[in-house]
Amino acid sequence: MNVQETFSFPQESIIPLVDESTSENESPKNKLLTLLDDIENRVEHFRRGALLMEEEKDVLFSSIDSIRTSDMINDLVEGDREEIIHYTERIASRCGTVEICVRTVRNEMQEECLNQVNTFIDNLVIDLHDDPLIVKDRCTSYMAACGSKSEEVDKNFENAVLGCSLDDQKRIRRRLQGLMNYIDYFHKLSSIDD
Repeated sequence: MNVQETFSFPQESIIPLVDESTSENESPKNKLLTLLDDIENRVEHFRRGALLMEEEKDVLFSSIDSIRTSDMINDLVEGDREEIIHYTERIASRCGTVEICVRTVRNEMQEECLNQVNTFIDNLVIDLHDDPLIVKDRCTSYMAACGSKSEEVDKNFENAVLGCSLDDQKRIRRRLQGLMNYIDYFHKLSSIDD
């Protein structure tokens, strides 16, 4: 994903511009509504761009973590290993200086449902080392509850997800997909060790 290509700030829009002129056929109210509609569209574009940047930051940190835990680092001689680790830490530190926050407005019920979903997913992560195959099955049923598959759905998880805001539902699907990718990778590593 290339955020720069997906989201860009048009240079000509840096200065706020409100055209107060109206045509004879247009009432001031209609003109203001048209301007507000345009601003609302730009706000939504801005939010989508910020969400994409949040995702890109997560992808960057995941890539850095993959390098940190890579077998290739263990294969390096001591001096080279220290150099790569130092380089990795410098990049992670630099990435950590960027703060992107898109706040999701939730009511009390949505907040409670999100907490339930997070507990379900946290338990998957905790149980992963004990039994990766069972965790993979549960993760698959959670993904099905999000509407991504037609397999058996975990009804408790589905009820919790349906109570979440739409923004949170999208994040939950992405989080589960990332967890599924990690489970597959973890399972691959476990079978190599056996």
